Amino acid sequence: MENESIYNLLDSIDTPDDLRHMSVEQLPQVCDELRQAIIQELSTNPGHFAASLGVVELTVALHYVFDTPYDRIVWDVGHQAYGHKMLTGRRHIFHTNRKFKGVRPFPSPEESEYDTFTNGHASNSISAALGMAVAARKNGELDRHVVAVIGDGAMSGGLAFEGLNNASSTPNNLLIILNDNDMAIDRSVGGMKQYLFNLTTSNRYNQLRFRTAQLLTKMGVLNENRRKALIRFGNSLKSMVAQQQNIFEGMNIRYFGPIDGHDVKNIARVLRDIKDMEGPKLLHLHTTKGKGFAPAEKQPGIWHAPGCFNPETGKRYIASNDGLPPLFQDVFGHSLVELARQNPRIVGVTPAMPTGCSMIYMMEEMPDRAFDVGIAEGHAVTFSGGMAKEGLIPFCNIYSSFMQRAYDNVIHDVAIQRLHVVFCLDRSGIVGEDGPTHHGAFDLAYMRPIPNLTIASPLNEHELRRLMYTAQLPDMGPFVIRYPRGRGVLTNWECPFEEIPVGKGRCLKAGENVALVTIGPIGNVAAQAILKAEGENPELNIGHYDLRFLKPLDEELLHEVGKRYARIITVEDGILAGGMGSAVLEFMADHGYSPRVERIGINDQFVEHGSVAELYHLCGMDEEGIYNVIINQK
Repeated sequence: MENESIYNLLDSIDTPDDLRHMSVEQLPQVCDELRQAIIQELSTNPGHFAASLGVVELTVALHYVFDTPYDRIVWDVGHQAYGHKMLTGRRHIFHTNRKFKGVRPFPSPEESEYDTFTNGHASNSISAALGMAVAARKNGELDRHVVAVIGDGAMSGGLAFEGLNNASSTPNNLLIILNDNDMAIDRSVGGMKQYLFNLTTSNRYNQLRFRTAQLLTKMGVLNENRRKALIRFGNSLKSMVAQQQNIFEGMNIRYFGPIDGHDVKNIARVLRDIKDMEGPKLLHLHTTKGKGFAPAEKQPGIWHAPGCFNPETGKRYIASNDGLPPLFQDVFGHSLVELARQNPRIVGVTPAMPTGCSMIYMMEEMPDRAFDVGIAEGHAVTFSGGMAKEGLIPFCNIYSSFMQRAYDNVIHDVAIQRLHVVFCLDRSGIVGEDGPTHHGAFDLAYMRPIPNLTIASPLNEHELRRLMYTAQLPDMGPFVIRYPRGRGVLTNWECPFEEIPVGKGRCLKAGENVALVTIGPIGNVAAQAILKAEGENPELNIGHYDLRFLKPLDEELLHEVGKRYARIITVEDGILAGGMGSAVLEFMADHGYSPRVERIGINDQFVEHGSVAELYHLCGMDEEGIYNVIINQK
């Protein structure tokens, strides 16, 4: 795939120091070769495609101008960082990206000293980078530069504004680079997006102001207090002339741009000019998501993570879905539309994931009843609470690992008031190649202690539809439904809506020797393990109970299990500490039962990246692992 005619310069770059020995005139060729390397690699080993193409020039310029890894670059989200990984010693192993034991899906300090902070969730770069900048000052490392690169819609997150607010009042020399591509994963939304699109400021003016300030300081005319007063006056004057208020300069953060994010030589020049300026500063770049690959430029949402494709034609290799069960997210999306047709009080809310969670179906049919609030999970929850307070029934769909960011909002703004919000936690449990920042491992454990919540997980697609129907019935209060990434098990997934009594599980199979208690779709894996164990061990007679609800627990079912079985095995696709197995143990102890209880799930660890099958095997949660526990071969 690679050859010298394509990668004449890139092949000579093992570290950014090699890049810094090149002339600025060679940088456009480095960018061309790096872009081609990303295209070729991701055509056969899928990953986050369009975002990394959009920052090729910025990536090259950053490592060219700054002395990395001594200088710190903090990437927001990490979708943008493939070029960064390739320039920092990982290009020759990049074919292992997102594979089990291979290159990690997002920047991680455990993988490389060039990866300065763990990335995976949006909007944390400014806060983390500010902390590093302050630490550099405290440690006497006054020559260390710290850069935060934020983009892909992450500026809509509240944490980004908290970081900006603190940066404006804390002594630091932080450089914030805003990669403004008008996109998150789907197209970016909100007032900030429109503001950034319209914002214009003269870079020539900023350079003249900087040089004048340097001269006046050397002459002894300008001290720090006078400098701040002049900055405020200059910002006011510029706002009056331009008839536009600059939000960043209003926070005393020097603003530069916007400039072309694909002119690598100019980006390098500007970075050199501003990197040693005192105080916090922001460089605003306009970039194109998917730059340099025409299909991705035309449809950046589809090409965010397109799967395998032909790098010459742009044709995506889409496997046929004929005869396969649907994705859980699509069952959710279509079922929500059906329910919304029946119940005019239902509305939909998603934080920047309408396609990923399939709320796009409701947005297309009922655009006035479905809301994409941007990368703002806490707001999504409280916004839903506000609508529920006035009689609507929001279905708030948030990926499980992203819901962690809204924990206080769930407690304070929904649960305390017992508001009728339906939280649909997509991507619960092991999610696969996106790794530890994206596994939905903790939701059962962190939701379980909250009063007033109903918490459920469906065994299959029919159960998901029935739980969604049940959740929107009158007087239900806050209701959590969690389901995994990927496909279910039923091809005939459409079924009539029926109410499931809250807190009622079911016995799928009666037994005598041992009982498996499961919750959610992993119960299907357990069922296969039971068949294998009984087939090979005729003396075994194994019961199987689908708990359905973690809260409230089906006490009648658990009393039956506690009285009938001397051995219980719990199986859950989530962290063991505080999860469903813990709830069963607590119940047995509280009611005087003393069976031997063994728990299968995720141990006290962050699970690495790999395919779902590989990670289930790693955690002992696949058919083989469950079988081994059943027959006592742990």
